[in-house]
Amino acid sequence: MRRRVAITGLGICSGVGSRIDAFWSNLVSGTSGISPVTLFDASHLPVRIGGQVHNLIPHETVTRFPQLDGERDRKVMLGLHASIHAVLDSGLEPSVLGDALLVNGVSLETFFLEDVAALANTDNTTEALADIMRSTKGKCLQTPLNRLVEILGKHWGFGAGHYTNCSACAAGAQAIGEAFCRIRDGQADVALAGASDSVLNPLAMGGFSLLKILSTENDTPTKACRPFDASRIGTVLGEGAAFLVLESLDAAKARGARVYAEIMGYGSSLDAYRVTDPEPGGRGAIVSMRKAISDAGLKPDQIDCVNAHGTGTPKNDVAETRAIKKVLGHRGYEIPVTANKSMTGHLIAASGAVEAAASALTLFTRTVPPTINLATADPECDLDYVPEHSRPFNGKTVLSNSFGFGGQNATLIFGLYE
Repeated sequence: MRRRVAITGLGICSGVGSRIDAFWSNLVSGTSGISPVTLFDASHLPVRIGGQVHNLIPHETVTRFPQLDGERDRKVMLGLHASIHAVLDSGLEPSVLGDALLVNGVSLETFFLEDVAALANTDNTTEALADIMRSTKGKCLQTPLNRLVEILGKHWGFGAGHYTNCSACAAGAQAIGEAFCRIRDGQADVALAGASDSVLNPLAMGGFSLLKILSTENDTPTKACRPFDASRIGTVLGEGAAFLVLESLDAAKARGARVYAEIMGYGSSLDAYRVTDPEPGGRGAIVSMRKAISDAGLKPDQIDCVNAHGTGTPKNDVAETRAIKKVLGHRGYEIPVTANKSMTGHLIAASGAVEAAASALTLFTRTVPPTINLATADPECDLDYVPEHSRPFNGKTVLSNSFGFGGQNATLIFGLYE
């Protein structure tokens, strides 16, 4: 028998806000978290803006994880921040995590260019490497993809297993989906699932710029990301993290936990059309959405809201719109479709996790956040994208899409807990 799965804890870290209340208040009010990047000197790059987390307080994390003093990988620190706050928000006793499941979504390893440069500018590579290791406490050149789960696993246990999922922009949603499936099938009672990422560094921002998918509107950062708008020219990169505490509904009820929402269904697909472009008709997205709706035991006309992948790139927005209409039919025109990236920027691996949290909060607070910067709709994007202002929500389900490089797609279905 399949078990119902509840969301009982949320931890969020983004340019829009790094506490649940601040994040949701800013998202609902349409406040953009995109600003000039200050983490490094970006003056030489064609793109100098991003969804940067400005109020991250490292010492709060280091207090709990002293071994992280001097940690340079932003995605590790962001992920730990969100993880800690998710557990605290859930009200779970930390000892429960000894038997829990941990699933984390990631994208790319972080390379430290200054270390590489130091090695290249010396005749004695061995001595230079030793100097770097001494100055960075042994953390040099790059951090492995599983570093976050390693730290959390050593700290809290996670006896049901800890896993790292690397699937680009679909990683966060897939991590949550995999944890949901394991709890539903009885393989674990509790899970911490989500993702963290930071691509606000010279290598990533320079590389994405070469792909010609970024907005170059550096002088107007808050208006640079315009999903579904006719004048959109590209997405904006960002950083952040979100982790969700998932429990079997019976376990959550037994301890009197607050339930934000239920996870009802999960679907994923791989269309592998091109590395950076979606299939124009949204083929992979169609398969992913249909799988999730079927997995939830729903019909298309029972979907009440869509939290879109909505990157603000010309090709992605059109392909996703076509896919939504193909899957939902006339229902697609009747329900709100919102794009959080208009405010957060594209958080790559973390985007699906942050948008999963936003989907749960949409149901919990009965409010749909807006898609900002949508002044003139693209004729090919003709759905209700909740332009500029949030609105009350009376629905019972939210479908959340995450589509990644290489054609990786994931869809989650969230339900109102009654």
